[in-house]
Amino acid sequence: MTERLNGVELWDGDRAVGLVDLHWGTTGHDGHVVAATPAAADEACGLSVIPGLIDTHVHLIGYAGDGHADFLSWPLTTRPEEQTLHGLAHAQRALRSGVTTLRDLAADDIQFSLRRALDAGLIDGPRVQAHGMVGMTGGHGDLFTPPAVTQRKPVADGPDACRALVRRFARDGADGIKIATTGGVLSVGDKASWRNHTRAEIDAIVDEAHALGMRVAAHAHTEKGIEIALAAGVDSIEHGTLLGAPQAARLTTAGVTVAPTLLINDRIAAGRGVSPEQQEKAAELVERRDALLRAAADAGVDFVLGTDANGSHVEFGEQMHEVRRMAEVFGWSAERALQAATSRAAAAIGRGSSLGRVQPGMLADFVVMRGRPWLDLADLDPGGIVAVVSRGRVVAGNLAVAPA
Repeated sequence: MTERLNGVELWDGDRAVGLVDLHWGTTGHDGHVVAATPAAADEACGLSVIPGLIDTHVHLIGYAGDGHADFLSWPLTTRPEEQTLHGLAHAQRALRSGVTTLRDLAADDIQFSLRRALDAGLIDGPRVQAHGMVGMTGGHGDLFTPPAVTQRKPVADGPDACRALVRRFARDGADGIKIATTGGVLSVGDKASWRNHTRAEIDAIVDEAHALGMRVAAHAHTEKGIEIALAAGVDSIEHGTLLGAPQAARLTTAGVTVAPTLLINDRIAAGRGVSPEQQEKAAELVERRDALLRAAADAGVDFVLGTDANGSHVEFGEQMHEVRRMAEVFGWSAERALQAATSRAAAAIGRGSSLGRVQPGMLADFVVMRGRPWLDLADLDPGGIVAVVSRGRVVAGNLAVAPA
């Protein structure tokens, strides 16, 4: 079945195309853009179309209900079946706000199962990529669980154990692997400057993941952590908070993307829902961050949308706010900021040939909006969304379309 939306202003993920009639088709559980044909000025409907946003760094599993739940203890006291429903609620909240693809960077069987259900068309939701985390005992991932809790997420110590855990995640259905080369902010009892895993362990993880066709995302806050990740050949850097000029040059040359996760660290540094320890760690990073990241952007580092949304410190549905914050920090035009959230983000997760653009042959994930956000980011707001099309179907809002 082919459908048509007449007289819309199209920004296709790279550039403004102008006034078009947009044609797309649906087959089974998916859909593709068929054509964008020029339209006459008197056919203008007053709406615009942009690709669906792609958030390359989220954590779906967290409390999604009204009120408040403790960020650290809720996953430990909530059954997996219930967690799955909260993860779905987060995913659908993002979808209604124009985010048609999410990459979860701490996934396990819950996210793998949720992704399969979404891909099968059992329920409406965004496309999901799910990366399993290979962390060490006492590392960034492990320190989200208190010491006295015996039922813990898997960790791996030693190169052979690291390879085995990568293989286990591949067997279970992971799209990729996440590692940490530094400590973190929300994890309890560590420091952002602490080393995670040895070089031999990291090399084993990256080698095994790549051998199995999986990309590797590296959590790294410090210059040293970024250097270690780059030396191992990772595919993306997450946070990259204190990257210096030498790392910026290497990132640009290697074409490795960075998801800067600005809002979450701003909020933790401001004390939003965190302990004094967590606030202090974030404040130390944020104090130096903006100038370093602006210099890196000026040097050509490819920053892409990654919010670290978890439903607590950054809500699902705040991705457009993050894009505006990126433009502010990096001094970007509205168009460059939108590219970071669409075509460049798609390339960062290995889907540049099918996602992130509204062009013939690409998957039909797009947002119909009021205004022209590629000219003015004030128009990039969920309140301006008229409809969201995902997998070729209207999944949010209301859109009158004509048969082709």
